Amino acid sequence: MRVFLAGGTGVIGRALAPQLREAGHEVTAMTRYESRAEKLREQGVEAVVCDAFETDNVARAVAAARPEVVVNQLTDIPDALNPRKMAEQFETNDRLRTEGTRNLMRAAEAAGARRLISQSIAWAYAPTEGLWGEDDRLWAEAPEPWGRSVGAVRALEEATLGSAGVEGVVLRYGLFYGPGTAFASDGSTAAMVRKRVFPVVGRGTAVYSFIHVDDAASATVAALDHGGPGAYNVVDDEPAVMREWLPEYASAIGARPPRRVPRFIARLAAGKFGLYMSTQLQGATNAKAKRDLDWEPRWASWRDGFREALG
Repeated sequence: MRVFLAGGTGVIGRALAPQLREAGHEVTAMTRYESRAEKLREQGVEAVVCDAFETDNVARAVAAARPEVVVNQLTDIPDALNPRKMAEQFETNDRLRTEGTRNLMRAAEAAGARRLISQSIAWAYAPTEGLWGEDDRLWAEAPEPWGRSVGAVRALEEATLGSAGVEGVVLRYGLFYGPGTAFASDGSTAAMVRKRVFPVVGRGTAVYSFIHVDDAASATVAALDHGGPGAYNVVDDEPAVMREWLPEYASAIGARPPRRVPRFIARLAAGKFGLYMSTQLQGATNAKAKRDLDWEPRWASWRDGFREALG
């Protein structure tokens, strides 16, 4: 199968390109930088240098690849996140989700691609009870600056699912860990945990859904020819409360146990978004992805993944 991979050198792209080749697919990967294109070519991947915001160039690149499936892994997320600077740090990423996805869909339609698979996230849902499922609505009224990013996620999903001629599949990934991620042993989250500036907030009841980058990539490979159009939560089997996962994560990377702080301290230090991520996340279920994509994560639990992949 011919696959056009936009964002071939991002966190998932780096794990996905080798898996696609191992599965026997013919891959053309798009990146903004020639230096990164050379690394792709060294892996045996056809590479094209193109800016996702350049509509005509994207159309030409996709047309030349003649793909059956276009995979949208476009991101621009800084290595070290600052919740108080979220609006600035996520500006380009939000544009990629809106303008970049729109350009890819137009190019996919023009090139006669069968399917477009887009990267989304599994924590843009509106607060509700229990674990989030794919039928739960996105949080359109989320406070700023998170609201702008949720709006970009919504635009990405609408562009992906809105074509009459191209099947749209949205993969709502959980929080990534593994090589090249913020949660990697040399990543920015690990550095914060080692400095003990990533605390358990309040009673530590925020629920996180994790996914190893290799498992996110394998779900993407499965989505090439499994499942119908729609959204899928790509997360592991065990949503985790903060008071449980954060100490185990610290242990896995050889750090001291995290501190505990009250909610008002977290609000002062990290702002509304930081407080939300620390106190209100609910986690997501992967039942639909496992059933319809015929997919199983290698690391079914973050417990095993942290010990085996981060130590």
